[in-house]
Amino acid sequence: MTAVFRGVWVIAYRELLRFVQERSRIVSSFAMPLLFLVIFGAGFNRIIGAVTPGVDFIQFMYPGIIAMTVLMNSVMSGLSVVWDREFGFLKEVLVAPLSRGGIVLGKAAGAATVAVAQGFILLILSPIVGVSLNPLLVIKLVPMLIILSLSLSGLGILVASRMRSQQGFQLIVQLIIFPLIFLSGIFFPVNNVPVWLEVLSKVNPLTYGVDAIRQLFLAGEAAATTGDFVFGVTVFGHTMSIAEDILIVAVFGVIVMLLAIWSFSRQE
Repeated sequence: MTAVFRGVWVIAYRELLRFVQERSRIVSSFAMPLLFLVIFGAGFNRIIGAVTPGVDFIQFMYPGIIAMTVLMNSVMSGLSVVWDREFGFLKEVLVAPLSRGGIVLGKAAGAATVAVAQGFILLILSPIVGVSLNPLLVIKLVPMLIILSLSLSGLGILVASRMRSQQGFQLIVQLIIFPLIFLSGIFFPVNNVPVWLEVLSKVNPLTYGVDAIRQLFLAGEAAATTGDFVFGVTVFGHTMSIAEDILIVAVFGVIVMLLAIWSFSRQE
């Protein structure tokens, strides 16, 4: 157990140092989420108007943009694995007296810390988009973002564990990220779409992360306006609660993390 904790700490600390030293990465990681929020929000808010009474399109998108930021930074964490492989550092790590599980968990922990921090930075936009914040909401948001970021980091590391070039990894990750984003309900309610699209959205693990954050941010405001609970992904006639959403994300995270550890354990 000591070896696992040592591996987690060493690798996570290295990931954090690398991120802090790359200022361009800090800035660029916000570019796409902010572009989506500004362009999609400004472009469609007047056309679509209120998604539900009391919640307009920009407010509806905002929790999804936070999840999107966590997704992009978490999945792209696998790029460091490929970089380490190309420059020979990964081989040194694999032959070091560190647990393979500790290496994977360290990579995920470092990436998750960065992703959660960037998700929290987006909270400064909440007054601009008209979403109210309070200390209790922020406290509840912490475990959500941690679980979501760890799960998605595991996915990125799993993909990277078998990649040999940064270009190949980036291509594969783009093919993964964009379907996850557009099928997660960031831009539309997944309960009000064609059946085939609804099915695809509801097998997407990010959908439940987006739904949990959206319920946390907006369900109270919508209920105060309409008197009804209007958010929540419906699965087989059952409306998912925040706890159920997070449970699905956590189960997905455990599966991909175990697969990533298994993949690393087979490498020499």
